[in-house]
Amino acid sequence: MRVLSHLCVSLLIVCAAPASAAAQDPPPRIGPFVVDLHGTVPMFPDDPQLAESRALNLRELPGAGLGVHAGAHVYVLRWRALTIGLGGSLTLARSHSAATQLSAVETGRAVTERFTHVAPELSFNFGTGHGWSYISGGIGPGVWSVVPDGQPPAPGDEERLQTINYGGGARWFAKPHLAFSFDVRFYAINPGTPRGALPGSPRHTLLILGAGISVK
Repeated sequence: MRVLSHLCVSLLIVCAAPASAAAQDPPPRIGPFVVDLHGTVPMFPDDPQLAESRALNLRELPGAGLGVHAGAHVYVLRWRALTIGLGGSLTLARSHSAATQLSAVETGRAVTERFTHVAPELSFNFGTGHGWSYISGGIGPGVWSVVPDGQPPAPGDEERLQTINYGGGARWFAKPHLAFSFDVRFYAINPGTPRGALPGSPRHTLLILGAGISVK
């Protein structure tokens, strides 16, 4: 028990030392810029209208997948606890389903689903240069394709759809220029254009979860 007490006291001293030193100096400001690179999990929907828009069986839709999100912001204005940033982001998301047996007489096709989005962004940031949270958003074109393997994309798979992205996250700088960061983002995608007897893709808000590194 005495050894445990000594260990606890030692840990408190070690933890308190940097905190005391940090308290003597003002924390660094956010920025002046940051670059993010995240691995992501896009939560693609199982939506009957989406399947119908591509002449697919609902069970052929791939569902959740994997992707990459990259972004950069420059911090241009500070007002009290708020720092405003301007920048942009690129989102690439993909999911794939293997061919499956839908019934005794029907086999589902392998399908690849993709979402691509690029947009300028405005961010509102709170914290210090040691770590900060943020909310951000932007408007730009998105392309949502759902294509059976071996087939060419349909017109709906190449249509540019206006998309609003919004969300937030945080960055923690364990080193002066390198941080762990995460982001939760929503993409409000406009509906697609109907093509002949097929409806357009539905209006949908796509959720994408991301985590990775940030560099400043």
